[in-house]
Amino acid sequence: MTTQLIGSHLDYIVVVLYFVIVLGFGLYFGRYTASTKDFFFGGQRFSWWLISFSCVATVVGSYSFIKYSAAGFRYGICSTQSYLNDWFWLPITVLLWIPIIYYRKIITIPEYMQHRFDRKTRIAATFIILLYLVGYIGINLVTLGRTLHTLMGWEIMTGATVTAIAVGAYVYAGGQTAVIMTDLIQGVILLMAGLGLFFAGVYHLGGFGEFWALLPTSHKFIFSEFNAPPEFSFVGIFAQDGLANTGAFMLMNQGIIMRFMSLKSVQEARKMTFFWILVLAPLAALAVSGAGWVAKAMVVKGELNTEAGDSFIKVAHFLCRPGVFGFVLAALIAALMSTADTLINAVSAIFVNDVYHPYLKPGADDQQCLKVAKISSLVAAGLGLALVPIFARDTLYGAHAMFTAAVTPPIVMVILMGVLWRRYNHTAAFATMVGGSALVFLSFKWDHALIGPLDFGMGAGSYKFMRALFGLIASGVIGVAVTFLTRAQPLSRIAGLVAGTQVEAMRQFKGGEPNRRIGKKAGLMVKIDVALSEADIALVPRAALDKMAAESGDLLYACHSSWWYGGLRSVHLKAGGLAAEEGVLHISPAAASSANFSEGQQILLEKII
Repeated sequence: MTTQLIGSHLDYIVVVLYFVIVLGFGLYFGRYTASTKDFFFGGQRFSWWLISFSCVATVVGSYSFIKYSAAGFRYGICSTQSYLNDWFWLPITVLLWIPIIYYRKIITIPEYMQHRFDRKTRIAATFIILLYLVGYIGINLVTLGRTLHTLMGWEIMTGATVTAIAVGAYVYAGGQTAVIMTDLIQGVILLMAGLGLFFAGVYHLGGFGEFWALLPTSHKFIFSEFNAPPEFSFVGIFAQDGLANTGAFMLMNQGIIMRFMSLKSVQEARKMTFFWILVLAPLAALAVSGAGWVAKAMVVKGELNTEAGDSFIKVAHFLCRPGVFGFVLAALIAALMSTADTLINAVSAIFVNDVYHPYLKPGADDQQCLKVAKISSLVAAGLGLALVPIFARDTLYGAHAMFTAAVTPPIVMVILMGVLWRRYNHTAAFATMVGGSALVFLSFKWDHALIGPLDFGMGAGSYKFMRALFGLIASGVIGVAVTFLTRAQPLSRIAGLVAGTQVEAMRQFKGGEPNRRIGKKAGLMVKIDVALSEADIALVPRAALDKMAAESGDLLYACHSSWWYGGLRSVHLKAGGLAAEEGVLHISPAAASSANFSEGQQILLEKII
């Protein structure tokens, strides 16, 4: 049986060109990857605005356009509530979690578990998080396979394989830098396409007033009813997405942790998080849902005949000219690829840092670890591909909801209590993780007895959502009970890893007392000084130090004077002695090579607090 293609030959030329351009773009940035720090964190060099768009591409992944357009068609404006319930995680993220992982130079979530708790908690976390990430890769590849089947008639496995090869190739070549730069392009594309499609639909309908009048009254509320319908109620969405999934995304998703750590400083990470959650996330909510709202209005007007699940494709095909429709399809594929690449890179980070280096080859040098990181990224893509036939048996929505609700709650509670509560100890953390996971899996067998009391009268139709709430509560109760039955860890053991000890983390990061005075950026010219034997030491003019409110030994960040590089051409340095010439920064040849600076390069220098 053949599948009828949607769109013209020009549209599919645009889609194929998109694949080729993104693959080439990702492979190009392999030139910036010379160490594991580059492969996992892009050299910790990037600016907040660039990572914000990259994060949006990661968030608007998997089946976002299809799923939320369908929800918008069925339920109306409230389809955005999954994207608009992240704000209450902001204080924990920007004030506590980001400073802890950045200043303590945490590479992976399991590593934090060992520093904060003990080795057995790290091992348990490694197993659970790898399961979560590899499963998530499988879900994304199934989504891509189904999308390409609908658009191009390919078998699901064929589409998933082509995508796995393309994404695996540029992650292998460029690591986090390739992921960030390709996701930047993909983030811009998907926002342009989604928002453009929505506004084109409103214009076609005669303006916002006409569009709004065509929507049924039930579609005009920003939130759904508290406990209705069971499959899309406010309390269900809040429990699943607002608490468990967003908590997991902010605290335990290794891909997002690597985004935080790829920024040049904690201050940049805070700017990025605010801009991402308060500005770009609402735009993304509009971009992924808008086609469903327009489709509903067009159905009411009698211009379109579609089911909810096809609303995005049908509206795009109706409104767009040949070639433009191809651009929209490219945005759909961008949304899918930009999540898969992040997850593949995250799996390689955890395998190298939590399996290979500590247990398989403790003495491995950085170049050996980089080679293993590249190979493990290909293996991660292969494992995700192997799961495609399993996940293809269920609906994408069902597979995603069931999988994340079963895996994420215990680790979210361990991290949350570990960050907020000094009394919380290693015994309680291990019990929370293992006991909470066991109870969540038992809830699949005894769902009515365990989840039923938390369904708020919605019945079994809500269990896939409310299982997340059950997991959070069950894990929290275990953690609190075991904490009070056991001894606390000494504060000296957990300094810099828990709320209230961030200054100690700053001391450890700098290797001395932090200089928290506020200064300004200094414009300087680069001089490559072969006499500097230490790669990260720089000689800085006195006037520049005074302008930055910096002292000898402070951490500095030098970047190209053109802002649009976004930190791609930059390097971290440490203030050494004084430069003899005013306006000239002396750096080592290794630092110049890392930043792609040339002799006489105009740069901006700032102090990192």
